[in-house]
Amino acid sequence: MKPKKMKIKPLSSLINIKKHENEKPQNVENGISINKPIFADLKENIEEINTMMGNSSDLIIRDFIRTREPLVKGAVIYLKGIVDEKLVSDFIVKALIEEPIDSDIQPERSMESLLQFIESQILTVANIKFADDWDSIIHDLLSGMTILFIDGANRALVGGTVGGEKRSVEEPTSEITIRGPKDGFTETISTNIALIRRRLRSPHLRVEMLQVGTVSQTDVAIVYLEGIANEKIVKEVRDRLNRIEIDEILSSGNIEELIQDHNFTIFPTVFNTERPDIVANTISDGRVTIIVDGTPFVLIVPTSFSQFFKAAEDYYQRYDLSTLIRILRYVAFTLAMLGPSIYIALITFHQDLIPTTLVISLAAQREGIPFPAFIEAFIMEATFEILREAGVRMPRAIGQAVSIVGALVIGQAAVQAGIVSAAMVIVVAGTAIASFTTPAYNLAVAGRILRFVMMVFAATMGLYGIMIGLIMLVAHLSSLRSFGVPYLAPFAPLNLEDQKDGLFRFPLWASRKRPSLISQKRTVRMKQGMKPAPPNAKDESPDA
Repeated sequence: MKPKKMKIKPLSSLINIKKHENEKPQNVENGISINKPIFADLKENIEEINTMMGNSSDLIIRDFIRTREPLVKGAVIYLKGIVDEKLVSDFIVKALIEEPIDSDIQPERSMESLLQFIESQILTVANIKFADDWDSIIHDLLSGMTILFIDGANRALVGGTVGGEKRSVEEPTSEITIRGPKDGFTETISTNIALIRRRLRSPHLRVEMLQVGTVSQTDVAIVYLEGIANEKIVKEVRDRLNRIEIDEILSSGNIEELIQDHNFTIFPTVFNTERPDIVANTISDGRVTIIVDGTPFVLIVPTSFSQFFKAAEDYYQRYDLSTLIRILRYVAFTLAMLGPSIYIALITFHQDLIPTTLVISLAAQREGIPFPAFIEAFIMEATFEILREAGVRMPRAIGQAVSIVGALVIGQAAVQAGIVSAAMVIVVAGTAIASFTTPAYNLAVAGRILRFVMMVFAATMGLYGIMIGLIMLVAHLSSLRSFGVPYLAPFAPLNLEDQKDGLFRFPLWASRKRPSLISQKRTVRMKQGMKPAPPNAKDESPDA
């Protein structure tokens, strides 16, 4: 006896339920049945899946009938564009029609035996599993799987046929290196996990998959090294992701906003990158990685302020060169944040701190300028920010020309028109160039915002105001946490061992331990005595 078909009401009818009706459907969520068993009748199953998918044009239903004994009637269902259709055709449909089936198996006598035989000896695609409710079937269908219904069976077979068009592995465009590897993450989560496993071939590398978003059902992976990562941090990451209740997650930026410790700060407390080598390095330090399907940017937690000044290039060059460049980044960030404000303070309040000849030159340049130094700097900085944003948003071939030519033309014209001084153009251009040295884009944006704040402090109280602003800034940074880890670590609290990869980069053989606040297990990564040394004189002799 066939089970009675349950008709699912469309979402529009659910919205128009009368107010006095207290009964609500218990098995419908967003128009999709939850844990509702499938039917044994093939026609009813096809009608049901058409109803749930709204007769979508990309829903492909391929009916088939075996003309050879035993006779089998079924349907293969998948979504066009997100599956490998050649895989479906060659290894599912063709195999079902042409491959022989044991004559002792009669569908009407043992449907379960037929399903087991098809699963074990007919279908040759990967990740074959059984499904017996519509919730799992719809989820697998939308994930790129192929559904196989057999007439008379109240279970379905699901085959892994994920495919479709996807971007190949290419060099990252936002993080360029000279000596390092040239591969970067893509929008496919399986490819990104494979890029990490290629670098960390450890059986302790753990990958936990979950879906976030009630509508989008976005795949999110938590990747870490068991035995090295702090278990409390891993649990905290897992709990924060499980607490997310939202309709759609379309990028890692959505996840970042929902799991970060502090919302009212301009400083990023979650690190992001599109380089697999950086992710592998941070995972080996004990950090936890969050990979979101559909975006090439991977999240890393916990993070610190110093991590945003590290680049992949630092670990592919000599330690002395890397240290020099890293210190240069700190100095450039400071100049980008304080350059215009120091100029405003000196011109407005502290002319006695400027050498006499330079004061005379600056006074001659500013003769006839109708604006005070603060308004002058604000106009130039705002103009440059507009040019920078225009260069980013316009097509690549035009954007660079617009930003460069626009800056040159506007700057020269402003000086000749007597709106701004030549010295101000030099200060603004220098701070703009300095802001490009920060490896992390989101931290560079924070510095650009602080530039305007410091200009206000300088215009009101001079150097004293800048010092007050810096004290407030350090106090704010000291209050930040990233998954419980102090944001200014290893500077505050001071940890001398972790300073070997903070402001400076010590030689690799001297960095024996992992960051103490990140990993509390297996903190030693290298045995002693790894410092390179020439062989003994006895070993160098030809007779040795």
